[in-house]
Amino acid sequence: MTFLSRVRQGTLIALAAASVTLSACGGSDDVNPENRSTRYGDVQGVDDSARSGTYFWKGVPFAQPPVGALRWKAPRPPLAWSGTLDATRFGAGCIQNPRLYSPGNNNTFDATVGDNLASGHTPGSEDCLTLNIWRPASGEKKLPVIVYIYGGSNVTGYSGDPVYDGAALAKKANAVVVSANYRLGQLGFFRHPALRDTAVDPTLTPEDQSGNYALLDIAQALRFVQDNIGEFGGDAKNVTLTGQSAGAINILAVATAPGQRTAGLFHKLAPLSGGISVATSPGFPQPANNLAGNNGYIPALNTVATYEALSNVLLLKLLIDDGTAADAAAATAWVQGHSHADIAAYLRAKPASTLLTVGLRTMGALPNSTASGPIPEGTVVATDPIAAILAGDYVKTPLLAGMTNAEGKLLTSFLPLVGRPAGIRLNDAQLFSVLFDPAKVKAATFGDIINPAYPDGAAYDPAIAELDAKFFGALRDNMLNAFITQTPGQVWAYRFDWKQEAAPWNDVYGAAHAFDVPFILGNFGPSLYANVIVTDANQGGREALSGAMMGALAAFARSGDPNDAALGTAWPNWPRVLLFDASATAKRISVQ
Repeated sequence: MTFLSRVRQGTLIALAAASVTLSACGGSDDVNPENRSTRYGDVQGVDDSARSGTYFWKGVPFAQPPVGALRWKAPRPPLAWSGTLDATRFGAGCIQNPRLYSPGNNNTFDATVGDNLASGHTPGSEDCLTLNIWRPASGEKKLPVIVYIYGGSNVTGYSGDPVYDGAALAKKANAVVVSANYRLGQLGFFRHPALRDTAVDPTLTPEDQSGNYALLDIAQALRFVQDNIGEFGGDAKNVTLTGQSAGAINILAVATAPGQRTAGLFHKLAPLSGGISVATSPGFPQPANNLAGNNGYIPALNTVATYEALSNVLLLKLLIDDGTAADAAAATAWVQGHSHADIAAYLRAKPASTLLTVGLRTMGALPNSTASGPIPEGTVVATDPIAAILAGDYVKTPLLAGMTNAEGKLLTSFLPLVGRPAGIRLNDAQLFSVLFDPAKVKAATFGDIINPAYPDGAAYDPAIAELDAKFFGALRDNMLNAFITQTPGQVWAYRFDWKQEAAPWNDVYGAAHAFDVPFILGNFGPSLYANVIVTDANQGGREALSGAMMGALAAFARSGDPNDAALGTAWPNWPRVLLFDASATAKRISVQ
Protein backbone atom coordinates (compact mmCIF):
# COMPACT_ATOMS: atom_id res chain seq x y z
CA MET A 1 0.00 0.00 0.00
CA THR A 2 1.44 3.40 -0.99
CA PHE A 3 1.85 6.21 1.49
CA LEU A 4 -0.85 8.28 -0.24
CA SER A 5 -3.34 5.41 -0.21
CA ARG A 6 -2.61 4.88 3.48
CA VAL A 7 -3.44 8.54 4.11
CA ARG A 8 -6.66 8.31 2.09
CA GLN A 9 -7.73 5.06 3.74
CA GLY A 10 -6.94 6.54 7.14
CA THR A 11 -9.12 9.53 6.40
CA LEU A 12 -12.06 7.30 5.54
CA ILE A 13 -11.51 5.19 8.67
CA ALA A 14 -11.34 8.29 10.84
CA LEU A 15 -14.53 9.75 9.35
CA ALA A 16 -16.38 6.46 9.82
CA ALA A 17 -15.17 6.11 13.40
CA ALA A 18 -16.13 9.69 14.18
CA SER A 19 -19.61 9.07 12.80
CA VAL A 20 -20.08 6.01 15.02
CA THR A 21 -18.85 7.88 18.07
CA LEU A 22 -21.11 10.87 17.46
CA SER A 23 -24.20 8.69 16.98
CA ALA A 24 -23.39 6.61 20.05
CA CYS A 25 -22.73 9.64 22.22
CA GLY A 26 -25.55 11.82 20.98
CA GLY A 27 -23.22 14.23 19.21
CA SER A 28 -20.77 14.69 22.12
CA ASP A 29 -17.25 16.06 21.64
CA ASP A 30 -15.65 12.80 22.79
CA VAL A 31 -12.45 12.01 20.86
CA ASN A 32 -11.63 8.51 19.73
CA PRO A 33 -8.55 7.45 21.72
CA GLU A 34 -6.95 5.93 18.62
CA ASN A 35 -6.96 9.29 16.81
CA ARG A 36 -3.86 11.37 17.57
CA SER A 37 -1.95 14.25 16.06
CA THR A 38 1.77 14.46 15.30
CA ARG A 39 3.86 17.38 14.14
CA TYR A 40 3.52 16.00 10.60
CA GLY A 41 -0.17 15.09 10.50
CA ASP A 42 -2.95 13.08 12.11
CA VAL A 43 -2.78 9.32 12.60
CA GLN A 44 -5.52 6.72 12.97
CA GLY A 45 -4.53 3.73 15.11
CA VAL A 46 -6.42 0.91 16.76
CA ASP A 47 -8.36 0.71 20.01
CA ASP A 48 -7.21 -2.75 21.09
CA SER A 49 -8.40 -2.38 24.66
CA ALA A 50 -10.67 -5.42 24.55
CA ARG A 51 -7.88 -7.78 23.44
CA SER A 52 -4.59 -6.44 24.82
CA GLY A 53 -5.59 -3.52 27.02
CA THR A 54 -3.75 -1.08 24.75
CA TYR A 55 -4.13 1.44 21.96
CA PHE A 56 -1.57 1.19 19.18
CA TRP A 57 -0.29 3.01 16.11
CA LYS A 58 1.90 1.21 13.59
CA GLY A 59 3.87 2.22 10.52
CA VAL A 60 4.20 5.90 11.46
CA PRO A 61 6.90 7.58 9.32
CA PHE A 62 9.69 9.16 11.38
CA ALA A 63 11.78 10.13 8.34
CA GLN A 64 11.51 10.54 4.61
CA PRO A 65 12.05 7.34 2.63
CA PRO A 66 15.85 6.94 2.18
CA VAL A 67 15.60 6.33 -1.55
CA GLY A 68 17.02 7.95 -4.66
CA ALA A 69 19.22 10.88 -3.71
CA LEU A 70 18.61 10.12 0.00
CA ARG A 71 20.13 6.63 -0.19
CA TRP A 72 23.33 6.64 1.89
CA LYS A 73 22.47 9.91 3.57
CA ALA A 74 21.38 10.81 7.07
CA PRO A 75 17.59 10.55 7.45
CA ARG A 76 15.58 13.71 6.81
CA PRO A 77 12.46 14.49 8.89
CA PRO A 78 9.22 13.27 7.31
CA LEU A 79 7.20 15.55 5.09
CA ALA A 80 3.85 16.62 6.46
CA TRP A 81 0.82 14.77 5.15
CA SER A 82 -2.72 16.01 4.68
CA GLY A 83 -5.67 13.96 5.80
CA THR A 84 -5.30 11.14 8.33
CA LEU A 85 -2.62 8.48 8.06
CA ASP A 86 -3.75 4.86 8.38
CA ALA A 87 -1.53 3.66 11.26
CA THR A 88 -3.23 0.31 11.78
CA ARG A 89 -0.51 -1.95 10.39
CA PHE A 90 3.26 -2.21 10.46
CA GLY A 91 5.29 -0.42 7.83
CA ALA A 92 7.50 -2.54 5.61
CA GLY A 93 10.63 -3.94 7.18
CA CYS A 94 13.87 -2.60 5.75
CA ILE A 95 15.05 -4.59 2.75
CA GLN A 96 17.47 -7.36 3.72
CA ASN A 97 18.96 -10.64 2.64
CA PRO A 98 16.79 -13.57 3.75
CA ARG A 99 17.81 -14.85 7.17
CA LEU A 100 16.06 -16.73 9.97
CA TYR A 101 15.05 -13.38 11.49
CA SER A 102 13.87 -11.70 8.28
CA PRO A 103 10.21 -10.93 7.56
CA GLY A 104 8.18 -13.12 5.31
CA ASN A 105 6.63 -11.68 2.18
CA ASN A 106 3.65 -10.47 4.23
CA ASN A 107 5.95 -8.44 6.49
CA THR A 108 5.45 -10.86 9.35
CA PHE A 109 6.59 -14.24 10.59
CA ASP A 110 5.11 -16.93 8.35
CA ALA A 111 6.04 -19.82 6.07
CA THR A 112 7.38 -17.47 3.39
CA VAL A 113 10.41 -16.81 5.61
CA GLY A 114 11.45 -20.34 4.68
CA ASP A 115 10.54 -19.79 1.03
CA ASN A 116 12.85 -16.79 0.89
CA LEU A 117 15.67 -18.69 2.57
CA ALA A 118 15.40 -21.28 -0.17
CA SER A 119 15.02 -18.85 -3.07
CA GLY A 120 17.28 -16.00 -1.98
CA HIS A 121 14.49 -13.44 -2.37
CA THR A 122 15.25 -10.21 -0.46
CA PRO A 123 12.18 -9.26 1.63
CA GLY A 124 11.34 -5.75 2.78
CA SER A 125 11.56 -2.32 1.22
CA GLU A 126 14.01 0.56 1.00
CA ASP A 127 11.08 2.76 2.08
CA CYS A 128 11.01 1.48 5.65
CA LEU A 129 11.72 4.23 8.20
CA THR A 130 8.62 3.87 10.36
CA LEU A 131 7.95 3.33 14.04
CA ASN A 132 5.20 1.80 16.16
CA ILE A 133 3.63 2.95 19.41
CA TRP A 134 1.66 1.07 22.07
CA ARG A 135 0.19 2.59 25.21
CA PRO A 136 -2.19 1.37 27.95
CA ALA A 137 -5.87 1.82 27.17
CA SER A 138 -6.29 4.63 29.68
CA GLY A 139 -6.27 8.39 29.78
CA GLU A 140 -3.04 8.66 31.78
CA LYS A 141 -0.39 11.10 30.62
CA LYS A 142 3.31 11.56 31.33
CA LEU A 143 3.86 7.80 31.18
CA PRO A 144 7.43 6.44 30.96
CA VAL A 145 8.55 5.73 27.40
CA ILE A 146 10.47 2.59 26.39
CA VAL A 147 12.04 2.60 22.91
CA TYR A 148 13.11 -0.87 21.72
CA ILE A 149 15.67 -1.47 18.94
CA TYR A 150 15.75 -4.97 17.45
CA GLY A 151 18.82 -7.10 16.81
CA GLY A 152 19.96 -9.24 13.90
CA SER A 153 23.69 -8.58 13.34
CA ASN A 154 22.72 -5.31 11.63
CA VAL A 155 21.85 -7.31 8.52
CA THR A 156 18.42 -8.66 9.43
CA GLY A 157 15.37 -7.96 11.59
CA TYR A 158 12.22 -5.84 11.54
CA SER A 159 10.05 -4.13 14.11
CA GLY A 160 6.99 -6.09 12.95
CA ASP A 161 8.42 -9.40 14.21
CA PRO A 162 5.77 -10.75 16.62
CA VAL A 163 8.35 -11.23 19.37
CA TYR A 164 8.81 -7.42 19.44
CA ASP A 165 5.12 -6.59 19.83
CA GLY A 166 4.91 -3.88 22.48
CA ALA A 167 1.41 -4.45 23.82
CA ALA A 168 2.23 -6.79 26.71
CA LEU A 169 5.07 -4.60 27.98
CA ALA A 170 3.02 -1.40 27.63
CA LYS A 171 0.22 -2.94 29.72
CA LYS A 172 2.51 -4.53 32.32
CA ALA A 173 4.83 -1.52 32.68
CA ASN A 174 2.08 1.09 32.34
CA ALA A 175 4.33 2.74 29.80
CA VAL A 176 4.38 3.90 26.20
CA VAL A 177 6.40 1.41 24.15
CA VAL A 178 7.96 2.34 20.81
CA SER A 179 9.79 0.20 18.26
CA ALA A 180 11.46 1.42 15.08
CA ASN A 181 12.99 0.13 11.86
CA TYR A 182 16.48 1.10 10.73
CA ARG A 183 18.47 0.46 7.57
CA LEU A 184 20.39 -2.82 7.35
CA GLY A 185 23.48 -4.26 5.72
CA GLN A 186 25.24 -2.12 3.15
CA LEU A 187 22.31 0.30 3.15
CA GLY A 188 22.75 0.94 6.87
CA PHE A 189 26.54 0.95 7.15
CA PHE A 190 28.54 1.86 4.04
CA ARG A 191 31.55 4.10 3.63
CA HIS A 192 32.85 4.63 0.11
CA PRO A 193 34.87 7.73 -0.80
CA ALA A 194 32.71 8.43 -3.85
CA LEU A 195 29.71 8.94 -1.56
CA ARG A 196 31.66 11.25 0.76
CA ASP A 197 33.02 13.68 -1.85
CA THR A 198 31.60 17.21 -1.42
CA ALA A 199 32.89 18.07 -4.89
CA VAL A 200 30.34 15.57 -6.20
CA ASP A 201 27.57 16.61 -3.78
CA PRO A 202 28.09 19.96 -2.02
CA THR A 203 25.03 19.32 0.19
CA LEU A 204 26.73 16.49 2.08
CA THR A 205 26.83 16.92 5.85
CA PRO A 206 29.36 15.27 8.18
CA GLU A 207 26.56 12.87 9.14
CA ASP A 208 25.97 11.98 5.48
CA GLN A 209 29.68 11.26 5.13
CA SER A 210 29.93 9.08 8.22
CA GLY A 211 28.54 5.87 6.72
CA ASN A 212 26.55 5.21 9.91
CA TYR A 213 23.08 5.56 8.41
CA ALA A 214 21.40 2.97 10.65
CA LEU A 215 22.55 4.81 13.77
CA LEU A 216 21.33 8.09 12.35
CA ASP A 217 17.96 6.41 11.71
CA ILE A 218 17.76 5.43 15.38
CA ALA A 219 18.64 8.97 16.48
CA GLN A 220 15.99 10.36 14.13
CA ALA A 221 13.39 7.98 15.60
CA LEU A 222 14.32 9.30 19.05
CA ARG A 223 13.87 12.87 17.82
CA PHE A 224 10.42 11.94 16.55
CA VAL A 225 9.65 10.56 20.01
CA GLN A 226 10.85 13.78 21.65
CA ASP A 227 8.66 15.89 19.39
CA ASN A 228 5.50 13.78 19.40
CA ILE A 229 5.25 11.23 22.18
CA GLY A 230 3.36 13.61 24.47
CA GLU A 231 0.40 13.31 22.09
CA PHE A 232 0.35 9.58 22.89
CA GLY A 233 0.56 10.09 26.64
CA GLY A 234 4.32 9.62 26.96
CA ASP A 235 6.79 11.70 28.94
CA ALA A 236 9.45 12.96 26.55
CA LYS A 237 11.70 13.64 29.55
CA ASN A 238 11.64 10.00 30.66
CA VAL A 239 12.72 7.81 27.73
CA THR A 240 14.41 4.46 28.23
CA LEU A 241 16.38 3.32 25.19
CA THR A 242 16.80 -0.44 25.01
CA GLY A 243 17.83 -2.97 22.41
CA GLN A 244 19.25 -6.46 22.05
CA SER A 245 22.32 -7.80 20.21
CA ALA A 246 22.94 -5.49 17.25
CA GLY A 247 20.27 -3.27 18.78
CA ALA A 248 22.35 -3.09 21.96
CA ILE A 249 25.54 -2.28 20.04
CA ASN A 250 23.68 0.42 18.13
CA ILE A 251 22.19 2.13 21.18
CA LEU A 252 25.60 2.06 22.88
CA ALA A 253 27.05 3.75 19.80
CA VAL A 254 24.28 6.35 19.95
CA ALA A 255 24.92 6.93 23.67
CA THR A 256 28.67 7.39 23.19
CA ALA A 257 28.46 9.65 20.13
CA PRO A 258 31.19 12.31 20.20
CA GLY A 259 30.39 15.53 22.00
CA GLN A 260 27.31 14.00 23.64
CA ARG A 261 25.42 14.92 20.48
CA THR A 262 22.50 12.69 21.42
CA ALA A 263 21.97 14.22 24.87
CA GLY A 264 18.31 14.79 25.65
CA LEU A 265 17.05 12.07 23.31
CA PHE A 266 16.90 9.43 26.08
CA HIS A 267 17.37 9.28 29.84
CA LYS A 268 18.02 5.61 30.67
CA LEU A 269 19.89 2.95 28.73
CA ALA A 270 19.34 -0.83 28.68
CA PRO A 271 21.64 -2.71 26.26
CA LEU A 272 21.00 -6.47 26.22
CA SER A 273 23.70 -8.87 24.94
CA GLY A 274 25.91 -6.27 23.34
CA GLY A 275 29.11 -4.29 23.77
CA ILE A 276 30.95 -1.41 22.16
CA SER A 277 34.68 -2.23 22.37
CA VAL A 278 37.14 -1.73 19.55
CA ALA A 279 40.13 -4.05 19.42
CA THR A 280 42.36 -1.57 21.29
CA SER A 281 39.85 -0.32 23.89
CA PRO A 282 41.28 0.22 27.38
CA GLY A 283 40.70 -2.88 29.48
CA PHE A 284 39.82 -5.14 26.55
CA PRO A 285 42.10 -8.20 26.35
CA GLN A 286 45.01 -7.48 24.05
CA PRO A 287 45.91 -8.15 21.32
CA ALA A 288 42.53 -8.57 19.68
CA ASN A 289 41.11 -8.34 16.18
CA ASN A 290 37.58 -8.87 14.98
CA LEU A 291 36.90 -12.54 14.38
CA ALA A 292 40.49 -13.80 14.38
CA GLY A 293 42.53 -12.20 17.12
CA ASN A 294 45.74 -13.79 18.34
CA ASN A 295 44.10 -14.48 21.68
CA GLY A 296 40.64 -15.26 20.32
CA TYR A 297 38.93 -12.25 21.90
CA ILE A 298 36.33 -10.62 19.66
CA PRO A 299 35.60 -6.88 19.92
CA ALA A 300 32.34 -5.34 18.77
CA LEU A 301 33.45 -2.91 16.07
CA ASN A 302 35.50 -3.13 12.89
CA THR A 303 37.95 -0.39 11.98
CA VAL A 304 37.14 2.45 9.60
CA ALA A 305 39.74 1.05 7.18
CA THR A 306 37.94 -2.30 7.18
CA TYR A 307 34.63 -0.69 6.25
CA GLU A 308 36.19 1.38 3.51
CA ALA A 309 37.86 -1.74 2.11
CA LEU A 310 34.59 -3.69 2.29
CA SER A 311 32.78 -0.92 0.40
CA ASN A 312 35.33 -1.14 -2.36
CA VAL A 313 35.04 -4.95 -2.44
CA LEU A 314 31.30 -4.56 -2.95
CA LEU A 315 31.84 -2.10 -5.79
CA LEU A 316 34.22 -4.51 -7.53
CA LYS A 317 31.82 -7.42 -7.13
CA LEU A 318 28.94 -5.33 -8.52
CA LEU A 319 30.99 -4.47 -11.59
CA ILE A 320 31.78 -8.14 -12.20
CA ASP A 321 28.24 -9.28 -11.41
CA ASP A 322 26.61 -7.04 -14.04
CA GLY A 323 29.24 -7.74 -16.71
CA THR A 324 30.84 -4.29 -16.65
CA ALA A 325 34.12 -5.99 -15.78
CA ALA A 326 35.30 -9.54 -16.42
CA ASP A 327 37.33 -10.00 -13.27
CA ALA A 328 38.79 -8.21 -10.25
CA ALA A 329 41.66 -6.70 -12.24
CA ALA A 330 39.30 -5.27 -14.85
CA ALA A 331 36.95 -3.98 -12.14
CA THR A 332 39.85 -2.26 -10.40
CA ALA A 333 40.88 -0.65 -13.69
CA TRP A 334 37.29 0.57 -14.21
CA VAL A 335 37.27 2.19 -10.76
CA GLN A 336 40.63 3.86 -11.40
CA GLY A 337 39.38 5.20 -14.72
CA HIS A 338 36.16 6.74 -13.42
CA SER A 339 35.42 9.77 -11.28
CA HIS A 340 33.75 9.80 -7.90
CA ALA A 341 30.70 11.25 -9.62
CA ASP A 342 30.55 8.28 -11.99
CA ILE A 343 30.98 5.79 -9.16
CA ALA A 344 28.36 7.47 -6.96
CA ALA A 345 25.87 7.46 -9.85
CA TYR A 346 26.64 3.79 -10.54
CA LEU A 347 26.06 2.79 -6.92
CA ARG A 348 22.85 4.80 -6.54
CA ALA A 349 21.43 3.31 -9.72
CA LYS A 350 21.70 -0.23 -8.40
CA PRO A 351 18.51 -1.79 -7.02
CA ALA A 352 18.69 -2.30 -3.29
CA SER A 353 18.13 -6.03 -3.76
CA THR A 354 21.19 -6.25 -6.00
CA LEU A 355 23.34 -4.33 -3.53
CA LEU A 356 22.39 -6.71 -0.74
CA THR A 357 22.53 -9.93 -2.75
CA VAL A 358 25.96 -9.15 -4.15
CA GLY A 359 26.94 -7.62 -0.84
CA LEU A 360 26.28 -10.92 0.88
CA ARG A 361 29.38 -12.20 -0.88
CA THR A 362 31.53 -9.48 0.72
CA MET A 363 30.89 -10.84 4.21
CA GLY A 364 34.12 -12.47 5.25
CA ALA A 365 35.84 -11.17 2.11
CA LEU A 366 38.49 -9.57 4.30
CA PRO A 367 40.24 -11.26 7.22
CA ASN A 368 39.25 -10.08 10.69
CA SER A 369 35.99 -8.45 9.57
CA THR A 370 32.36 -8.83 10.52
CA ALA A 371 29.44 -8.11 8.25
CA SER A 372 27.87 -4.88 9.40
CA GLY A 373 27.83 -2.46 12.32
CA PRO A 374 28.85 0.92 13.70
CA ILE A 375 31.84 2.54 11.99
CA PRO A 376 34.07 4.34 14.55
CA GLU A 377 34.81 7.35 12.34
CA GLY A 378 34.76 10.04 15.02
CA THR A 379 31.69 12.07 14.01
CA VAL A 380 28.66 9.85 14.56
CA VAL A 381 30.53 7.04 16.34
CA ALA A 382 33.41 7.61 18.74
CA THR A 383 36.77 6.33 17.54
CA ASP A 384 36.93 4.34 20.79
CA PRO A 385 33.60 4.30 22.66
CA ILE A 386 35.10 2.68 25.77
CA ALA A 387 37.73 5.41 25.97
CA ALA A 388 34.93 7.96 25.51
CA ILE A 389 33.03 6.46 28.46
CA LEU A 390 36.15 6.54 30.64
CA ALA A 391 36.63 10.19 29.68
CA GLY A 392 33.01 11.00 30.53
CA ASP A 393 32.23 11.95 26.92
CA TYR A 394 28.91 10.18 26.56
CA VAL A 395 25.29 10.62 27.64
CA LYS A 396 25.38 9.67 31.32
CA THR A 397 22.27 7.79 32.42
CA PRO A 398 21.35 4.89 34.67
CA LEU A 399 22.26 1.67 32.86
CA LEU A 400 20.76 -1.83 32.90
CA ALA A 401 22.65 -4.52 30.96
CA GLY A 402 21.68 -8.11 30.26
CA MET A 403 23.43 -11.25 29.05
CA THR A 404 22.32 -14.85 28.66
CA ASN A 405 24.15 -17.84 30.11
CA ALA A 406 24.86 -19.48 26.74
CA GLU A 407 24.92 -16.64 24.21
CA GLY A 408 27.04 -18.60 21.76
CA LYS A 409 24.47 -21.34 21.24
CA LEU A 410 22.74 -19.08 18.74
CA LEU A 411 26.00 -18.03 17.07
CA THR A 412 27.83 -21.31 16.76
CA SER A 413 29.54 -20.38 13.49
CA PHE A 414 31.89 -18.33 15.71
CA LEU A 415 33.19 -21.44 17.52
CA PRO A 416 36.12 -21.94 15.10
CA LEU A 417 37.45 -18.57 16.25
CA VAL A 418 38.28 -20.17 19.59
CA GLY A 419 39.62 -23.32 17.99
CA ARG A 420 36.42 -25.37 18.23
CA PRO A 421 34.32 -26.99 15.48
CA ALA A 422 31.19 -25.13 14.41
CA GLY A 423 28.05 -26.14 16.29
CA ILE A 424 24.73 -26.12 14.45
CA ARG A 425 25.08 -28.38 11.42
CA LEU A 426 22.02 -27.12 9.48
CA ASN A 427 21.85 -24.11 7.18
CA ASP A 428 19.17 -21.47 7.79
CA ALA A 429 16.65 -23.00 5.39
CA GLN A 430 17.03 -26.46 6.95
CA LEU A 431 16.84 -25.09 10.48
CA PHE A 432 13.76 -23.00 9.72
CA SER A 433 11.94 -26.05 8.36
CA VAL A 434 12.44 -27.68 11.76
CA LEU A 435 11.70 -24.67 13.97
CA PHE A 436 8.52 -23.76 12.08
CA ASP A 437 6.99 -27.24 12.41
CA PRO A 438 5.87 -28.27 15.94
CA ALA A 439 6.02 -31.94 15.01
CA LYS A 440 9.61 -31.67 13.79
CA VAL A 441 10.57 -29.76 16.93
CA LYS A 442 9.21 -32.58 19.09
CA ALA A 443 10.86 -35.28 17.00
CA ALA A 444 14.32 -33.70 16.74
CA THR A 445 17.34 -35.16 18.46
CA PHE A 446 20.52 -33.39 19.58
CA GLY A 447 22.45 -35.06 16.77
CA ASP A 448 19.94 -33.85 14.18
CA ILE A 449 20.86 -30.25 14.96
CA ILE A 450 24.40 -30.22 16.37
CA ASN A 451 27.71 -31.19 14.77
CA PRO A 452 28.73 -34.80 15.60
CA ALA A 453 31.94 -33.35 17.06
CA TYR A 454 29.70 -32.61 20.06
CA PRO A 455 27.91 -35.86 20.95
CA ASP A 456 25.91 -34.30 23.79
CA GLY A 457 25.42 -31.21 25.92
CA ALA A 458 28.26 -32.16 28.24
CA ALA A 459 30.71 -31.92 25.32
CA TYR A 460 29.02 -28.86 23.82
CA ASP A 461 28.71 -26.59 26.85
CA PRO A 462 32.45 -26.08 27.51
CA ALA A 463 33.02 -24.96 23.92
CA ILE A 464 30.15 -22.48 24.17
CA ALA A 465 31.45 -21.23 27.53
CA GLU A 466 34.85 -20.48 25.98
CA LEU A 467 33.25 -18.59 23.10
CA ASP A 468 31.06 -16.62 25.50
CA ALA A 469 34.04 -15.69 27.67
CA LYS A 470 35.98 -14.36 24.69
CA PHE A 471 33.07 -12.58 23.05
CA PHE A 472 29.98 -11.52 24.98
CA GLY A 473 31.55 -11.83 28.42
CA ALA A 474 34.61 -9.81 27.48
CA LEU A 475 32.48 -7.12 25.84
CA ARG A 476 30.11 -6.90 28.83
CA ASP A 477 32.90 -6.68 31.39
CA ASN A 478 34.80 -4.05 29.40
CA MET A 479 31.65 -1.97 28.98
CA LEU A 480 30.34 -2.18 32.54
CA ASN A 481 33.73 -1.69 34.13
CA ALA A 482 33.95 1.56 32.17
CA PHE A 483 30.40 2.74 32.97
CA ILE A 484 30.72 2.08 36.70
CA THR A 485 33.64 4.52 36.92
CA GLN A 486 31.36 7.33 35.75
CA THR A 487 28.00 6.47 37.32
CA PRO A 488 28.62 4.48 40.50
CA GLY A 489 25.39 3.25 42.02
CA GLN A 490 23.57 3.37 38.67
CA VAL A 491 24.81 0.27 36.82
CA TRP A 492 22.90 -3.03 37.02
CA ALA A 493 23.49 -6.34 35.22
CA TYR A 494 21.55 -9.57 34.87
CA ARG A 495 22.28 -13.02 33.49
CA PHE A 496 19.45 -15.06 32.00
CA ASP A 497 19.85 -18.73 32.99
CA TRP A 498 16.46 -20.25 32.03
CA LYS A 499 16.69 -23.55 30.11
CA GLN A 500 13.40 -25.33 30.65
CA GLU A 501 12.89 -26.27 26.99
CA ALA A 502 12.00 -29.89 26.26
CA ALA A 503 14.93 -32.11 25.28
CA PRO A 504 16.97 -31.79 23.14
CA TRP A 505 16.41 -28.05 22.92
CA ASN A 506 17.48 -27.40 26.50
CA ASP A 507 20.95 -28.52 25.36
CA VAL A 508 20.78 -27.21 21.78
CA TYR A 509 19.78 -23.71 22.94
CA GLY A 510 19.05 -23.50 26.65
CA ALA A 511 19.70 -19.90 27.72
CA ALA A 512 20.91 -18.88 24.26
CA HIS A 513 21.43 -15.44 22.76
CA ALA A 514 18.07 -13.64 22.36
CA PHE A 515 16.13 -16.18 24.42
CA ASP A 516 15.58 -13.53 27.11
CA VAL A 517 13.77 -11.26 24.63
CA PRO A 518 10.34 -12.98 24.71
CA PHE A 519 10.52 -12.96 28.51
CA ILE A 520 11.30 -9.26 28.84
CA LEU A 521 8.73 -8.27 26.20
CA GLY A 522 6.11 -10.81 27.30
CA ASN A 523 5.65 -12.49 23.90
CA PHE A 524 5.84 -16.27 23.57
CA GLY A 525 4.44 -16.75 20.11
CA PRO A 526 4.05 -17.01 17.31
CA SER A 527 7.72 -16.38 16.54
CA LEU A 528 10.82 -18.19 15.38
CA TYR A 529 11.65 -20.05 18.60
CA ALA A 530 8.14 -20.28 20.08
CA ASN A 531 7.82 -23.99 19.29
CA VAL A 532 11.09 -24.58 21.14
CA ILE A 533 10.47 -22.32 24.16
CA VAL A 534 6.78 -22.84 24.86
CA THR A 535 5.55 -26.04 26.49
CA ASP A 536 2.68 -26.76 28.83
CA ALA A 537 5.16 -28.22 31.30
CA ASN A 538 7.19 -25.01 31.68
CA GLN A 539 4.30 -22.54 31.55
CA GLY A 540 4.12 -21.71 35.25
CA GLY A 541 7.77 -20.92 35.75
CA ARG A 542 8.14 -19.30 32.34
CA GLU A 543 5.28 -16.86 32.87
CA ALA A 544 6.34 -16.05 36.43
CA LEU A 545 9.88 -15.29 35.29
CA SER A 546 8.62 -13.17 32.41
CA GLY A 547 6.46 -11.17 34.78
CA ALA A 548 9.42 -10.50 37.05
CA MET A 549 11.65 -9.43 34.17
CA MET A 550 9.01 -7.13 32.74
CA GLY A 551 8.43 -5.67 36.20
CA ALA A 552 12.14 -4.96 36.61
CA LEU A 553 12.31 -3.16 33.27
CA ALA A 554 9.17 -1.23 34.22
CA ALA A 555 10.76 -0.14 37.51
CA PHE A 556 13.93 0.90 35.69
CA ALA A 557 11.90 2.91 33.16
CA ARG A 558 10.03 4.69 35.95
CA SER A 559 12.87 5.48 38.31
CA GLY A 560 16.22 4.43 36.87
CA ASP A 561 16.44 1.55 39.37
CA PRO A 562 15.27 -1.98 38.39
CA ASN A 563 14.65 -3.13 41.96
CA ASP A 564 11.08 -4.36 42.22
CA ALA A 565 9.28 -6.26 44.98
CA ALA A 566 8.37 -9.06 42.57
CA LEU A 567 12.05 -9.99 42.27
CA GLY A 568 12.00 -11.30 45.82
CA THR A 569 15.58 -10.15 46.38
CA ALA A 570 17.60 -6.95 46.25
CA TRP A 571 19.40 -6.29 42.98
CA PRO A 572 22.85 -4.85 43.75
CA ASN A 573 25.04 -2.85 41.38
CA TRP A 574 27.69 -4.26 39.08
CA PRO A 575 29.95 -6.20 39.53
CA ARG A 576 27.22 -8.23 41.30
CA VAL A 577 24.83 -9.83 38.82
CA LEU A 578 21.16 -10.80 39.18
CA LEU A 579 20.41 -14.30 37.87
CA PHE A 580 17.03 -14.75 36.19
CA ASP A 581 15.95 -18.40 36.23
CA ALA A 582 12.91 -20.58 36.86
CA SER A 583 11.94 -24.17 37.48
CA ALA A 584 9.09 -25.63 35.48
CA THR A 585 6.63 -24.08 37.90
CA ALA A 586 8.20 -21.10 39.68
CA LYS A 587 10.69 -18.30 39.16
CA ARG A 588 14.13 -18.57 40.73
CA ILE A 589 15.92 -15.26 41.10
CA SER A 590 19.22 -14.93 42.93
CA VAL A 591 22.37 -12.82 43.08
CA GLN A 592 25.89 -13.77 42.09
